[in-house]
Amino acid sequence: MHDIRLIRDDPAAFDAGLARRGLEPVSAALIALDERRRSAQTELQASLARRNETSKAIGIAKAQKRDDEAATLMAEVAALKEQVPQLEEAAREADTALEANLAVIPNIPAADVPEGADENSNVEMKRWGTPREGDYPEHADFGPALGLDFESAAAIAGARFAVLKGGIARLNRAIGQFMLDRNTSEWGYTEVNPPLLVRDQAMYGTDKLPKFAEDSFQTTDGRWLIPTAEVSLTSLVLGQLLSEKELPLRFTALTPCFRSEAGSAGRDTKGLIRQHQFEKTELVSVVTPEASDEEHERMTRAAESILEALDLPYRRMLLCTGDMGFGARKTYDLEVWLPGQQRYREISSCSNCGDFQARRMNARFRREGGKPEFVHTLNGSALAVGRTLVAVLENCWQPDGTVRIPEALHPYMAGVTELRPA
Repeated sequence: MHDIRLIRDDPAAFDAGLARRGLEPVSAALIALDERRRSAQTELQASLARRNETSKAIGIAKAQKRDDEAATLMAEVAALKEQVPQLEEAAREADTALEANLAVIPNIPAADVPEGADENSNVEMKRWGTPREGDYPEHADFGPALGLDFESAAAIAGARFAVLKGGIARLNRAIGQFMLDRNTSEWGYTEVNPPLLVRDQAMYGTDKLPKFAEDSFQTTDGRWLIPTAEVSLTSLVLGQLLSEKELPLRFTALTPCFRSEAGSAGRDTKGLIRQHQFEKTELVSVVTPEASDEEHERMTRAAESILEALDLPYRRMLLCTGDMGFGARKTYDLEVWLPGQQRYREISSCSNCGDFQARRMNARFRREGGKPEFVHTLNGSALAVGRTLVAVLENCWQPDGTVRIPEALHPYMAGVTELRPA
């Protein structure tokens, strides 16, 4: 959410920020809505003040036996009482209209974010590891012999679901547990087991509503299945006024995630890359404004360290203005090498949202002796479990059909060091 006061103060800068995302200027329309809102509020306040003033005058007039004057004043109060509800409704409508228009405007990119229309303008920042180059099978081809069952899943739930059995199910569990342990012990995140169903305000506060409603699943009682644990974890500070001493807050959770994948027809229909239900280990940080850039680098390194521990080649990409998420001011994507596709694929996005989400959820902190300020929020995947499973399967596949288990996962596999086809 944007601060209308900042837009009023420098509309040209706001429009320039939107232009970097390829959007048309909207400051004039927003300022007009704000003027309408402020005018309605001013008129309402004036009517309320006049009603209070007139009510007091009635008492004085009656006490002094000025009955005609008291009657006139009483008639004025009666008229004001009829007028006030209409003015209150006008003020509410104007306020709602402004908020609705602000709610669908994406965050302004940070100054160091490259401009571009799509992923072709993203900038590679680093590479790690040596990719396996050559003719390698995809996980969807050799996975069924290891316990990856798409046919049963389709019969149970339809397309874009999977059933994991036996050793591959254990490997998937081991990957998630390894991520959680590393995030907590190595990087100091607090493990959380959050709700998977959330209310509108949690989705709205983390910028998933109203723009991305069709990408999520809603229950019959109006709650939402989380598309990512970012929603639940960031909402832990919804409506909170924290002290500066409480920051930074760092949370991690391993949860199922649910996405309708609206608009992705025909994309990644094979294998585990794009599913309606998947697991992800999420990182969320809540920090002071001056700490958010450094926290962004720290969070990204936490995700990278998992890939390095699993010996999975990856690259870090700085997303351009046209490829960033709606609520992000700056995003790094980590892309892991998949030998079966002979290309890098996204496995994590780490985003600095600045105060964009905090304004939507009214999450603030106070410095000692200072006024309340909005916190900055960050979120990232460390990592998407299913995609990490794919990366392990394809990078550790052997010509005899076995899959070598990375050494870092051995403590979680009860002595199993490789998966063998049935």
